[in-house]
Amino acid sequence: MSEYRIQGATGDWEVVIGLEVHAQVVSKSKLFSGSATAFGAEPNSQVSLVDAAMPGMLPVLNKECIRQAVRTGLAINAPINKWSRFDRKNYFYADLPQGYQISQLYHPLVGEGEIEVSLDEKNPEAVKTIGIERIHVEQDAGKLMHDQHPTMSYVDLNRSGVALMEIVSKPDMRSPAEAGAYLRKLRTILRYVGSCDGNMEEGSMRADVNVSVRKPGDEFGTRTETKNVNSVRFVMAVVEQEARRQVDLIEDGGKVVQETRLYDPDKNETRSMRSKEDAHDYRYFPDPDLLPLVLEDAFLEECRASLPELPDAKRARYEGSLGLSAYNANALTAEVETAVAFEELLASVASASGKSESDVAKRVANWLLSERAGVLSANNVLASDPKNSLEANTALVVAAESGAISGSKAKEIFALYLTGDIDLAKEIEANQQTSDTGAIDTAIAKILADNADKVEQYKGGKEALFGFFVGQTMKAMQGKANPGVVNELLKKALG
Repeated sequence: MSEYRIQGATGDWEVVIGLEVHAQVVSKSKLFSGSATAFGAEPNSQVSLVDAAMPGMLPVLNKECIRQAVRTGLAINAPINKWSRFDRKNYFYADLPQGYQISQLYHPLVGEGEIEVSLDEKNPEAVKTIGIERIHVEQDAGKLMHDQHPTMSYVDLNRSGVALMEIVSKPDMRSPAEAGAYLRKLRTILRYVGSCDGNMEEGSMRADVNVSVRKPGDEFGTRTETKNVNSVRFVMAVVEQEARRQVDLIEDGGKVVQETRLYDPDKNETRSMRSKEDAHDYRYFPDPDLLPLVLEDAFLEECRASLPELPDAKRARYEGSLGLSAYNANALTAEVETAVAFEELLASVASASGKSESDVAKRVANWLLSERAGVLSANNVLASDPKNSLEANTALVVAAESGAISGSKAKEIFALYLTGDIDLAKEIEANQQTSDTGAIDTAIAKILADNADKVEQYKGGKEALFGFFVGQTMKAMQGKANPGVVNELLKKALG
């Protein structure tokens, strides 16, 4: 891929990007209290005395939150610090009752890791490694609501105290596309691990986007941080718009200031929110209510053993032992639900057909990624529809794999089954292909006799007409002839 550059009046500019991703930890209770974490609850219905910062209430660390953060660190090949510490980050917001956030600045739980991202879906070999500086655990703040009353703001503390992993990348990204690829890959890993559901619309994963510009090869410029961006598309838009703004500002004689900004998706622009604070502004110090966190080897080994096969390893296995193309392997592993559906169907088809998984893998992959997906979309049927069952998909793929029906007929039957009231087994049986060479030869002989002029053209070098003869033969056989047999017999008849 060509290098991404911002075209300015004084020449080309390079953009430098780092992302701080806040990922809500999957757990039934908050980081330091027993309050529930379910999304969509009534405002202020999931708030304990600890979350509300009542006097004398002490935090108690949730082991499951630490376990999930450790598993995430292991998934990105990062070292886990057996000794870590919680610090108080002091600042006042109306949705932060304590007046400070419990976080980890000086001694985070997870050290440096890395993620390999694909920069071109059609060319999975085009990859780049993005460094991760750290993962630390912290508590979330509540939520202010400004549209509930004409003169007052309301506060919902349900999120106050919810566990977050802050995943801080290195400034290794150089284009909106790279930032988007990184965020998508990170989300995929989190969802495979099960440590975050990755639902950006619900706020369980959001990104602070750090952007600066420089002339290629120069020192890093002054960066800005655009807060709480909640989609991959918006992250890419922030990079593009903020980089453009900074280039125009510098070339007009201005100076980029280190500040916090907000993104307005309706206007597709960033705007200033406040000057960017440094660590000393928050008066960080060790939280006196919490002992340092010390992890045992047995706990770390349990975390490691609980990890699933991760997307990169799964993709390599699909390409290697299953013989899938790099493109299909990439598509099947991009979302954990797709990989689960593929492996379930693969095992079911292999068992039902009596073949090995490697023998049927390509057929199953094509069915899931193209044929089934097309039928569901064309008929406005959700993948969660009960009729889109493992049993139904297995029956259709096995029938197509065995040659009992054609691939196109499998799609037709599937559409009828999804939208009508038919017996799937009977419909498959009624549409079985024939390999009766006598019947097919008879049909071919009539078609060649009726189209003598086209036979002459074909023999004269117009080989594209072969498809016409195949189509006519299949039509004459009412779509029930085995295409492989038809091709073989037609080639023989046409000489």
